[in-house]
Amino acid sequence: MEVVTVTQNKDLTEKYDVVVVGGGAAGLSAALVLGRSRLRALVVDAGEPRNAPSAHMQGYLTRDGMSPAEFLELGREEIARYGVELVRDRAVDVSRGSGEDIAVELAGGSVVRARRLIVTTGLEDELPAVPGVAERFGRDVLHCPFCHGWEVRDERFGVLAAGPLSVHQALMVSGWSDDVTLFLHTVPEEELSDDDLRRLAAAGVEVVPGEVAGLRVEDDRLTGVRLADGTEHDRSVVFVAPRAAPRTGLMERLGAELRETPFGAYPVVDPTGRTTVPGVWTAGNAMGFGEQVVHAASGGYRAASAIVGDLIMSDLDAAVAGQGVPFGPGRLR
Repeated sequence: MEVVTVTQNKDLTEKYDVVVVGGGAAGLSAALVLGRSRLRALVVDAGEPRNAPSAHMQGYLTRDGMSPAEFLELGREEIARYGVELVRDRAVDVSRGSGEDIAVELAGGSVVRARRLIVTTGLEDELPAVPGVAERFGRDVLHCPFCHGWEVRDERFGVLAAGPLSVHQALMVSGWSDDVTLFLHTVPEEELSDDDLRRLAAAGVEVVPGEVAGLRVEDDRLTGVRLADGTEHDRSVVFVAPRAAPRTGLMERLGAELRETPFGAYPVVDPTGRTTVPGVWTAGNAMGFGEQVVHAASGGYRAASAIVGDLIMSDLDAAVAGQGVPFGPGRLR
């Protein structure tokens, strides 16, 4: 496999047409479009993909079953072919200057400038503090039936309640197995509505009250769920809905408007991912909880193509106004 050369901080130029913060599916997809559009682009990648714990990703046409690491490596190779730079660093601050100038400060000490910014920093999954859950997350502790349901179909499912959406999760995963148990954990039984109970009964989901103390693991395989009272239930898979913590710090520093959702606060965007901050777009899980890899890649493409058009029209308008802005491929102000 071809090795992609990563730009060192000392080699960064002062200004780019577009800086993309985040090197996952959304960021790399955006970078590919930008490179093919002959714009000078930089990807700032802290190397923290959300799906890193997973051995494979599913549901992406022609890439079904590919490991996330291989997917990203191929993406980095592709953007390099079009002259897009990638730096291993973390964006720690961002500010707007005069005109179209956006300054991005990196943890390594560099400050890069761009005319447009795409934020694809994703989110973090905050898991319940139950021993074994974090350690087995992405293996036999899972969160998404669309991502993993086929691989564990017809196994003995447990669903660890972690909030108001846990009943919905238990009902959803019942489409992949007839043996589903909902462990209420810290959710009081009385919080389940009559509609919840009727649907759970219709789906054949057993409801077990009581706090979960841990998981039973044998020969590096999940075999059961242990309650605080000592009782154990044989299970080979546990689904849990993590609490989403969107990484919106950069957009908040720029004053982007956020909207509250059941999964956290996300930026208000138009259909292309444009935020309320001039010149700033977002894509992937930085704009919503439900963005799978295929959605993130699509969102990155959409944001980048919108930016290409935006830059072209901006330069044409400036040229018409007689401001002497050079117009052409790879131009920089």
